[in-house]
Amino acid sequence: MHWNDTAIVLSARKHGETSAVVRVFAREHGVYAGVVRGAHSKANRGVIQPGNIVSATWQARLSEHLGSFKCELLEANAAHIMQDAARLAALTSACTVIESSLPERHPYARLYGIFHLFLNTLREDKNWPEEYVRLEMELLAEAGFGLDLTKCAATETTDDLIYVSLKSGRAVSRDAGEPYKEKLLALPKILRRDSERRIPTDPAQSPCDSQDVVAGLRLTGYFLDHWLLNPHKRKLPAARERLIEMMKEYHGAEA
Repeated sequence: MHWNDTAIVLSARKHGETSAVVRVFAREHGVYAGVVRGAHSKANRGVIQPGNIVSATWQARLSEHLGSFKCELLEANAAHIMQDAARLAALTSACTVIESSLPERHPYARLYGIFHLFLNTLREDKNWPEEYVRLEMELLAEAGFGLDLTKCAATETTDDLIYVSLKSGRAVSRDAGEPYKEKLLALPKILRRDSERRIPTDPAQSPCDSQDVVAGLRLTGYFLDHWLLNPHKRKLPAARERLIEMMKEYHGAEA
């Protein structure tokens, strides 16, 4: 059994003296694990970094075996952001969240493309924190747990949507949510704007509001945790909480 595919490295964990078990998110094959021999050699050390794009060849005697990888570097995303602690935290969080959330060996070609675009944004766009929130929104949608933020769950109105129901994952208007606001999540401006415009973000717009990004992370985190991870006895990775702490200070926002 073998396949070759373009893939994003998610993690590499030591295996024996010289090898590593590497997990990748492959475009046509989804999350896959395999052993990389000589993983810590000079040739491989810079290849199997989380966030890097590789040409991955997986092979095993039987399909149910762990198998082994040979990886050739295509895009060294990790190296481009190594000196930026916040971007590096976002990269680590994105890789660990996707690894934790998706079932292995199930293709998610659309999500792969979105994740690849996010990695480019992370390198080049000042509004990458907003795009991180959108990446997690897409992850929820692709996993079958998409949020409906287009109209009020109680009144069907599309105006003044500022809350999200914990139970349904649907937006709630200001008036309908006022009596229950302590039991609702805030709908951040960046996601309100997406629902209203239905168009991509203008990369020329002003830098993101960090408090709004933190609200977005709390929102997506709640549903990732309660809808996607808890049923499988998994938890949100610690790397994601570290990203939230960094975002509280990003661009000078108050915690």
